Amino acid sequence: MHSRPNSPSRSALAVVIAALLAQASAARADPVGAPRVPSSAAAVPPTTPTAAAAAPSAAAASPVAAPEAPTRAVGGHGIAMHGDLKYPPGFAHFDYVNPQAPKGGRVRQASVGTFDSFNPFIVRGNPAAGLSRVWDTLMVSSADEPFSEYGLLAEKVETPPDRSSVTFTLRPQAKWHDGKPVTADDVLWSFETLRTKGQPFYRAYYDGVAKAEKLAERVIRFTFKPGQNRELPLILGQLVVLPRHWWEKREFEKTSLEPPLGSGAYRVAGVDAGRRITLQRVADYWGRDLPVNIGRDNFDTVIFDYYRDDTVELEAFKAGEYDFRPENSSKAWATAYDFPAMREGLVKKEEIPHSRPAGMQAFVFNARRRLFADRRVREALGLVFDFEWSNRTLFYGQYKRTRSFFDNSELAAAGLPGPGESAVLEPLRGRVPDEVFTTAYGPPVTDGSGNNREQLRRAVELLSAAGWKIDPATKKLVDAKGEPFAFEILLVSPLFERVALPWAKNLERLGVTANVRTVDSAQYRRRLDDFDFDVVVGNFPQSTSPGNEQRSFWGSSFADRPGSDNLIGLRDPAVDQLVEQVVAAPDRGSLVDRTRALDRVLQWGQWVVPQWHSPVDRVAYWDLFGQPSSVPAQGFQLDTWWVDPAKAEALAKRRGKSAPPAASAPAVP
Repeated sequence: MHSRPNSPSRSALAVVIAALLAQASAARADPVGAPRVPSSAAAVPPTTPTAAAAAPSAAAASPVAAPEAPTRAVGGHGIAMHGDLKYPPGFAHFDYVNPQAPKGGRVRQASVGTFDSFNPFIVRGNPAAGLSRVWDTLMVSSADEPFSEYGLLAEKVETPPDRSSVTFTLRPQAKWHDGKPVTADDVLWSFETLRTKGQPFYRAYYDGVAKAEKLAERVIRFTFKPGQNRELPLILGQLVVLPRHWWEKREFEKTSLEPPLGSGAYRVAGVDAGRRITLQRVADYWGRDLPVNIGRDNFDTVIFDYYRDDTVELEAFKAGEYDFRPENSSKAWATAYDFPAMREGLVKKEEIPHSRPAGMQAFVFNARRRLFADRRVREALGLVFDFEWSNRTLFYGQYKRTRSFFDNSELAAAGLPGPGESAVLEPLRGRVPDEVFTTAYGPPVTDGSGNNREQLRRAVELLSAAGWKIDPATKKLVDAKGEPFAFEILLVSPLFERVALPWAKNLERLGVTANVRTVDSAQYRRRLDDFDFDVVVGNFPQSTSPGNEQRSFWGSSFADRPGSDNLIGLRDPAVDQLVEQVVAAPDRGSLVDRTRALDRVLQWGQWVVPQWHSPVDRVAYWDLFGQPSSVPAQGFQLDTWWVDPAKAEALAKRRGKSAPPAASAPAVP
């Protein structure tokens, strides 16, 4: 799932990795991109620490042997999840870039909080923003296809017709920033290290690999365990390749602010610990002229400055302390951008449409807690979240209510199950909620007045049926033992308090005590990694091609793995079965049917209180950028923008400042 700043990934795997690597933007206000996993930006991931520092042998891989893959292979310059590739062999560049975009200039961005590590692959520490630019992957996704990948480090990818293995041939010119070549040993070491020492989701993604082997100095083959998993070749294509020779002298599980060695378009050129990271474009970057890179990575210098909170960050933008700001607060978007530079046209404000799945942002119940074990209780609590009032009063009508875990896409379940979905669901009858077969799911709807008596009445009925009653003396909801119904809503951003507090007030009308608590980002992450929470705002990002990442979100085996994305603590064999069917979908039609079936079961499980989403990306920026003429389905890609020398000079003159050089300090070699 790697995406660059605001370039949501094509597969949910990329979505998750990008989210983790760009975790700085995850703590913003009300909308799309709430805290924790899921956010869209750019980078790689963090993981659970283990003890050993010794690097595994390059030859070592998964211990399970597998039959030799069929020798007749298909493939070449790229691979599609289903159907054909859009771009043919020898294509010049992606359609959504400007191949003539000038290189040069500087872009300054912002993050909230702090950082203490340049190792984004482990759970320990807070990784700095922007690190995904430092390392290359075997393949790279296009932003205008559901899920297709084209060669980056790999010049060729081959799979047999049954996709029981994948073979990558590395480009001979691929090299690390120290000049050493990228080899098959690096690929194997990276795979094994991430699988065994990286974040828990790596183990889920790579679980289907039976054997990894070096066939030649530049050729690696991954053989898969028996079973249908058409996504695995693409999952391996997203492998972040790390330099074995550099890491062998260091502890992989340890946080560090030593600038890492990479092979990507940028390197870390400067750091002010916890406050600023500076990335410099590599002048002799080996992959600069590849078709997948033409028109991208146009800024010479990329700077991320860190701010204490969103309020300070926004004021810094207004003062011109940084150049580009994605806005996740509807209130700020509606009210905070009336300032002199905006009125004078020095700052631009833009809503850019996209067609990517919205995923699910929601209040997430921790089902590990006895309090939330009963589905009726979860439904009752969700009934009194008044979205219509919030949207009218707090969000200026800017959002749509999310009703599906795959909203804003053809994967979302709607109405009653069709024939294809029914065929998937029927064997599970009696093991999933009856409503899956009989009732179209929809979150409650109010008139937006704040007077939601009907929902309150229904909530009381559900709580009573679940054994909860009002104590006449205290007016509090209690169970049969007299224990009160009380829980904590854990937040990482104060801006979200305006959403959580009205919900808590409605819950109070039921006799439920919901305490809203906001903590700093480090404590928040620790508590989520340890599942030490009652309710949080979670975000389950999705792509147009769901697959292996669904195991990490909903799989029983991830419910108790520290740091996993199964925030709910879901342990349901029926859900596990549906996830495996999604992973094994042989074609697009069956993928859609199986995903919708999974969606229905998750919806009726009442595991979350759905929030909202927006079909546009809201961005504000100082007027110094050029942009490509088209925006791909996945949304705008900041790495395809460039500094326009004429605009930058005009802006500097109007502000009375010197313009940063259009072709700033020479790119670091």
